[in-house]
Amino acid sequence: MKGIEFTDMDIEKLIVIQSVIDGKKTGKQASEKLNLSERQIWRLVAKVKNNGNAGIKHGNCFNCKPRFITENFKDKIKNLKLSNDYCDTNFTHFQELLEERENIKISYSSLYKILTEKGIKSKKKHKDKKTHRQRKRKDHMGELVQADGTPFDWFKDGHMYSIHGFIDDATGQVLGAYMCEHECLLGYLEVLRQMLTNYGIPQCLYPDKFSVFFPAKAQKLTIEEQLQGKTEPTTQFKRIIDVLGINIFPASTSQAKGRVERLWETFQDRLITEFKLAKVNTIEQANIFLKIYLKKYNKKFSVEAKSDKSYFVQVPSYLNLDLLLSIKLTRCIDASGSFTIKNKKFQILDNKIMPRTKVNIYMSQKIGIIAEHNNTKYKVICSDNLPNTYKNKTADKFFKEHSQELFTFALSLLTYDAKEKEPVLTSS
Repeated sequence: MKGIEFTDMDIEKLIVIQSVIDGKKTGKQASEKLNLSERQIWRLVAKVKNNGNAGIKHGNCFNCKPRFITENFKDKIKNLKLSNDYCDTNFTHFQELLEERENIKISYSSLYKILTEKGIKSKKKHKDKKTHRQRKRKDHMGELVQADGTPFDWFKDGHMYSIHGFIDDATGQVLGAYMCEHECLLGYLEVLRQMLTNYGIPQCLYPDKFSVFFPAKAQKLTIEEQLQGKTEPTTQFKRIIDVLGINIFPASTSQAKGRVERLWETFQDRLITEFKLAKVNTIEQANIFLKIYLKKYNKKFSVEAKSDKSYFVQVPSYLNLDLLLSIKLTRCIDASGSFTIKNKKFQILDNKIMPRTKVNIYMSQKIGIIAEHNNTKYKVICSDNLPNTYKNKTADKFFKEHSQELFTFALSLLTYDAKEKEPVLTSS
């Protein structure tokens, strides 16, 4: 066979095996001649019949792996590791990216040896950590979902942005991730939307004691809550969770929700490089990228649940997620069909509602800001201090083009706790 070198031993074997094929020798005679078992002889006979003379060679001889690594190759690996693209990777991540982006397949041991010989240490630091008793995974997907957010300098530009995330306890599968400027209600609502859309309603949610999930001890009941007969205050997020029928209880320590804490370690280790390679440097770009990246992440790091039965339940068709996943306020409209948020006036368009009627106000990134009464939805615009560029536009056109801007403006009027960033939704 062209390109294959035969040793004297190979030629001797080939002659004997060919004589067995031609019926000139028996298997026993060939085994005595070559000092091989008869079983090995018949295997060689079959290989030569199927593959020709090349069948006499051992299968390993056709591997393309070199017996040694050249200095040029080592230098190439070193230069790639020190390049701007890969300088922030640990050795394992670097190995994956070499195969994925550079078409270089190399074992971890060989890569480790090359880089350490070149004086490069792994980004990962192995520190002695306090040991905690590991809690066993849940048996069913959707049985328990851990929730958390983490601030980090994801773009290496000195700015801290928060990624919000949900992770399934049984499988380690990331159910949703979303970046905001701060850890806040809007971030968690978007992650909740991703989970509900792609997986369904879980049985339990397991966050920390962040005020998005649980009201601060000093928080008092609103007038609406008192009229509804509630004995303790609630949050916008808890209101939504209750509608969905999800049980929610807080983790007392970060170690208690170790699955999501481990997720942040991995994200902080890998996403900087992934963002850099994808040329992602804004929150908007990051949120588009994360939806794609989660598929890659889950394929690599998620595991099979012990049970095939999932506890996720499909979202009922009668639920309007756009309204449900919104900040909800109650306002009383005046004779002109307007209401106020922090002394800023908002006008309900095409209004047929009687004055002094209470209406529900919904605000979200998805719908902007709308009013609802008796199952009828009304568009809303801000009637105070409209820029000159808006004056000549019809109300419908204004709403269509600036719904997101209206929402942002309305949200800015809500008071925030300086530390927790949870909107304190007061009645007026």
